[in-house]
Amino acid sequence: MNASVNFPESSLQLLTELQSSGLRLAAPDHEGLSRRGGAGPSDHKAVVIDGVTLMVPVHTHSAHQSAFVANAPDANGVSVLKRGSIPVAQIAFARQPRFYKLQTLDGVPYSHIATLHGTDVLATTVLQTCIRYESRKKACKFCAIGQSLAAGRTVAHKTPEQLAEVARAAVLLDNVKHMVLTTGTPSTPDRGAAVLCDSARAIRRAVDLPLQAQCEPPDDDAWFARMREAGIDSLGMHLEVLGEAERARIMPGKATVPVSRYMAAFEAAVEVFGRGQVSTYILAGLGDTPERVLEMAQQLLRIGVYPFVVPFVPISGTPLEDHAPPTAEFMRSILAPLGAMVREAGLRTSDIKAGCGKCGACSSLSSFEKVAA
Repeated sequence: MNASVNFPESSLQLLTELQSSGLRLAAPDHEGLSRRGGAGPSDHKAVVIDGVTLMVPVHTHSAHQSAFVANAPDANGVSVLKRGSIPVAQIAFARQPRFYKLQTLDGVPYSHIATLHGTDVLATTVLQTCIRYESRKKACKFCAIGQSLAAGRTVAHKTPEQLAEVARAAVLLDNVKHMVLTTGTPSTPDRGAAVLCDSARAIRRAVDLPLQAQCEPPDDDAWFARMREAGIDSLGMHLEVLGEAERARIMPGKATVPVSRYMAAFEAAVEVFGRGQVSTYILAGLGDTPERVLEMAQQLLRIGVYPFVVPFVPISGTPLEDHAPPTAEFMRSILAPLGAMVREAGLRTSDIKAGCGKCGACSSLSSFEKVAA
């Protein structure tokens, strides 16, 4: 259903401010469900506000200085969110899933194989190593993919059998709705597509769970059909930064794959997966102007690609750990017009079969989509 609703302006403002400034936890990390380092949303915690799940920074420098503070939850899991000393909302935190208590026969905790993102999304980095990350001169300066492995919180390569076992348990025990399979980039021309196909086949044999795969554009577009045949429902190929100078400075290794290759790959992938089932992350706050982001978003929407614009969150231990996140005003200048653009293009988060765009918790974009025109 694509009808707009009168989403409260006060709620939009609160969601956007929280993601920009983060929040302080007045008590120790509730149930240990925030993440430090690693791929995907890190140094965040899943917070539910007015029925909207949002990944909010809690371990960053800005979060430690934030005016927002959350009390320890009561017996019903409800916490009071305050700005300073003034209560502004009731919130809840994602509860620790039951599958986290399990381990494989060879003693690997399930939480080292896949983790809960948001409240109902299972996510994993299949290959925890990356050719971009091997050299600090080539690594993306915002990425912390190696931190979880170094800390012993994950394994370097999750086997298809391990992923299938954990995915089945997450569905049966915790009602997980969809799953994200991402990967560090290997040195092979497929850019990780092959290992994602192997993983997807095993998971789909074990459980009926919609899947999104995420990788760099493979050298051969034929991989898109292979991924779809393996049971992958949607695909993410992440631009992250748009300007060529900014790309070369912030992610020098990944910038060797030009934006033009991404655009060609997007067109080929949409032919296979369909409009709205291909998406890309764009990190706002790393040098791209709102005008540049919106211009690129318009191009992507014409192709049929969902432009998932998220605020950049600096991760501790990375070269950009001291980079200030974008302000709420900066994010609104992008997300308000982008929400209208997404509505007009008919590419809603609710229509995405699986993945980060469907979850939507790393950005308040999905809430801006719901604002009545």
